[in-house]
Amino acid sequence: MFQASTRRDFLRTAAAGAIAGVGASPAGARTSSEESTSGTLEVRVTDAGRKFAPATSLRWRSEPATGPDVVVLDPGRKFQEHLGIGGAFTDAACYMFHRLPAAHREELFHEMFHPSEMGLSAGRICIGSSDYSSEVYSYDEGTPDPELRRFSIEHDRSYILPILAQARAVNPDLFLLASPWSPPGWMKPNGSMLGGCMHQSSMSAYALYFLKFLQAYDAAGVHINAVTSQNEVDTEQDGRMPACAWPQEYEIGFITEHLGPLLQQHDVQTKIWILDHNYNLWGRVICCLDDRGVKRYANAVAWHGYVGSPEMVDRVRQAHPDTEMFWTEGGPDLTSKTYLTDWSEWGKTFTEILRHWCRSIIGWNLALDEHGRPNVGPFNCGGTVTIHSDTLEVTRSGHFWAMNHFSRSIRRGARRFDSQHGPAEVSHVAFEDPGGERILIFTNPGMARNVRVGMGNAVVDVDLSADSLTTLTWR
Repeated sequence: MFQASTRRDFLRTAAAGAIAGVGASPAGARTSSEESTSGTLEVRVTDAGRKFAPATSLRWRSEPATGPDVVVLDPGRKFQEHLGIGGAFTDAACYMFHRLPAAHREELFHEMFHPSEMGLSAGRICIGSSDYSSEVYSYDEGTPDPELRRFSIEHDRSYILPILAQARAVNPDLFLLASPWSPPGWMKPNGSMLGGCMHQSSMSAYALYFLKFLQAYDAAGVHINAVTSQNEVDTEQDGRMPACAWPQEYEIGFITEHLGPLLQQHDVQTKIWILDHNYNLWGRVICCLDDRGVKRYANAVAWHGYVGSPEMVDRVRQAHPDTEMFWTEGGPDLTSKTYLTDWSEWGKTFTEILRHWCRSIIGWNLALDEHGRPNVGPFNCGGTVTIHSDTLEVTRSGHFWAMNHFSRSIRRGARRFDSQHGPAEVSHVAFEDPGGERILIFTNPGMARNVRVGMGNAVVDVDLSADSLTTLTWR
C-alpha cells in the first residue's frame, strides 16, 4: 500500500481517488513599438551567493530584436490585475510568530510585510483547525447546537488575532482569505472534524457559523476580505486530519441557498470564492460557474497546485472570461534537501501561476519550527521561514527568497503584460504597475547564460547566473 511521505504526495493520491475580472487589452491598444525604451534597468539577483542583491544596471540600446531566443515584450497587451502575494497565517504559523520576542517579531514583520520591504499583501487564515494547528478545534464544540449559542472565537484571541492585527498594522492593505478545513463535528455524520462529510440538514447552521465568524473577527478589528466554503473540496483525507468531502451539489447549494443570501442579508462585505482545490478540478469549476445562482454570489476561483497544471486554469477562463482566478495554497517540503535553496523551482512555479490568469500567490504556512510543527496532520510541510523551537533563530527558505522577487517588485494594481519566446529552459513574466514602472522576472534553473530582451526597436542583454532569479525594473 502506498504510504504518503509528504502532504503533496498525499493530496495527489487522495485527489486521484476520490474583485472585477480583467482580460487582455482590446484590439487597438498601444503596441510595444510605440513604447519608450530609454532609461536604466535596475537589476536584482538571487543565486548561490546573493539574495535579492543589486547587480550592475543595464540600458536599452536601439537595435532590432533578432535571434531565435529573444524574449519579446509587448506592454500594450495587458492581462489580469495583481492582488498580492503572501502566505497562510495558520494556527501553527501564528503560534510560532507569537513565540518570538516582541522586538524580533517586529523586525521580522517589517521585513516580510512592510510596503518598503517584501510587502507581503495577501494572506489566508483557517476557520477553526487545519492540519497545521496546536490542537483540533472549532468555534462551537460539543453536542448539536443549531442556533450556535456556544459560538466563540476565544481560542483565536491568545495569539492568532494579535498576530493578524500586528501584520495588518505593518501593512494596512493586507488582504485576508479565510477557509474552513471542517465544520464542527456535530454537523457531520461521523461526529468528528477528522474526515467525513456534512449533514445537509446542517447547511443553514453552517452559514450562520460563517456569519458569526466574520462578525466576531470584524468586532476584534480583523476584517476578512474573502471566504471559501471548504478547503480542498475533493478529499476527506482518510480521516487523518480536519477535512470534509464537499460534493459539487453541496457547494452550489450552500452558496446559493444559504451562505450567499445570508451574507447579503446582513450586508457583509466579504467575497465568496469557490473550489479551493487543485487544477485538475477545472471541469467542476466550469459546471459550478454555469449555475446562475453561483455567479450571483461568487465569481472567483481559488486554486491549489498539488495536482494538475496551471494550463487547466485557461479552460475555465475560456468558458467564463469574467471570472477571477486566485492561487491559494502551496509550499515547501521541510524534508527536501533543497528546502533552503529551491528558489528556482519556486520561481518557475510562481511564474506559471501568474502567466495563467491568477491574481494572487498565497503560499502555505508562513512559519513553522524545525520539525514542521505545530502539526496535527501527518505531513512534512516547511514554513516560508523556520523558527527554531529552542533558539527561536529564523531561517529563510528557498520559497522565501523566490517570494522576495515577486512580492517586492509586483504590487497590487500592477497588470501582467505580454512576454513571449526566449530559451525554453528560462521562465519569465512581466508586469506594469499603476505608476508606470515595469517589471520583468527571469528564472534560470540551469547554467549561467545570456538572454536578449527586445521591446519595440530596442534590446538589452541580460546575464543570468546559474540557478538564479533575476528581476529587472525600469520606467
